[in-house]
Amino acid sequence: FEYSVSRALFRKRMGNGRSTNGNQCARRKKGAIMFDPGSTGFMILGAMLVFLMTPALAFFYGGLSRRKNVLNTMFMSIAVIGFVGVLWIVAGWSFAYGGDGSCPFFGGFDQIFCVGLLDNMLGGSDLALSHDTYPVLVDVAFQAAFAIITIAIITGSLAGRMKFGAVLAFISIWLLLVYAPLAHMVWGGDGSLIGDTIGALDFAGGDVVHISSGLTGLILCVLLGKRRGYGMMSYRPHNIPFVALGASLLWFGFNGASAFAADGVAALAFLNTMVAPAAAMISWMIVERLRSGKATLVGACTGIVAGLVVITPAAGFVDVWAAVVMGLIVSPICYSAMAFLKPKLGYDDALDAFGCHGIGGMVDGVLTGIFCVPDLSWTDFGGLLYTGDPTLLIAQIEGILITIVFVAVMSAIIGLVVKVLFKGSLRVSAEEEAEGLDAREHGESAYPAFNGLD
Repeated sequence: FEYSVSRALFRKRMGNGRSTNGNQCARRKKGAIMFDPGSTGFMILGAMLVFLMTPALAFFYGGLSRRKNVLNTMFMSIAVIGFVGVLWIVAGWSFAYGGDGSCPFFGGFDQIFCVGLLDNMLGGSDLALSHDTYPVLVDVAFQAAFAIITIAIITGSLAGRMKFGAVLAFISIWLLLVYAPLAHMVWGGDGSLIGDTIGALDFAGGDVVHISSGLTGLILCVLLGKRRGYGMMSYRPHNIPFVALGASLLWFGFNGASAFAADGVAALAFLNTMVAPAAAMISWMIVERLRSGKATLVGACTGIVAGLVVITPAAGFVDVWAAVVMGLIVSPICYSAMAFLKPKLGYDDALDAFGCHGIGGMVDGVLTGIFCVPDLSWTDFGGLLYTGDPTLLIAQIEGILITIVFVAVMSAIIGLVVKVLFKGSLRVSAEEEAEGLDAREHGESAYPAFNGLD
């Protein structure tokens, strides 16, 4: 069975949810729209799974952190859900997917507070349909979940030293000025800079999620400076079972629903999301064994995450064997970034958000340009391996470079502005850092010692 995805289907899949084409699954009766229940249920489930990834990441990051900072580390991820969830409704959705498609960098202001979406559905308007089969309201939730997990990834680089209020201020501004415009540039449909004009492919967030979050984490950890005692003491994960729990819950959280239909492409994306992390876990264990003589559970879980990163932009574009190869390739590269590049350059990326997501995101974009099956491409070009034509590969690299420049510049500016707002420092005092952010920032302890009844 051949999945030929034309330019018209690209517009339909990557558009802003305002399809004007009706079909039998969306016929009107007495002014109401009849949605396809299968597609609607599938997309709601997909949104729920992506949303689950952020609590899963909280456990993953919390387990990797030091005992005195575990609550602060987990709270940063949980707080993202609240702040980004509200701001996405207020303006994020509109900035990313509003407008008429005339601007390659930005959506619009027409759907602030999601104005009109419910009225369109109740009034039987075509504008209530997304991809001709399910409500646009589902897309709002689905894309909100992606925004939330993206910003939660950033917090891994900040663990143990950034003021909690400064974190919240930064992520709120970053959502509106970086994430939403970047989502529009990649997934905004006709006229979008990266997805349409350049023709780069990103199935579920290589540029939008992984490169943007990892690179932003790098920028912030440089602005913050190194943790107290960094390079002179060992920072070990305080709760490895938390790490395993978080990695396991992350594994199947996304990718399938980015096909926007319960079809063969969704099945392919789901299978690829199973096998790429599995292969990446194996290759990480091999590299770890060769270097240190032991394979560790933390290393295996990190390999799983690296595999999730590498398959994100390619899940619906590559054959299953290619997903295995991509998983095998990414772990040695990410391992090298964490074990050699980070000490060499001297930046303190606390939980390796850049080493895993930033570096892995760049690798996955390039590999998509090599392994993309032509009949699955959203554009007119397939991967270099199949066609011998480097057009898609060049487009992938161009998309990565634009993402890097845009995210790096904007994140640095926002970080400096927030620094000024917080009296010239993003960082807690030396005394607060020494005691731990759980106690000093939140007045809580993850493992309190009780003398009486709880």
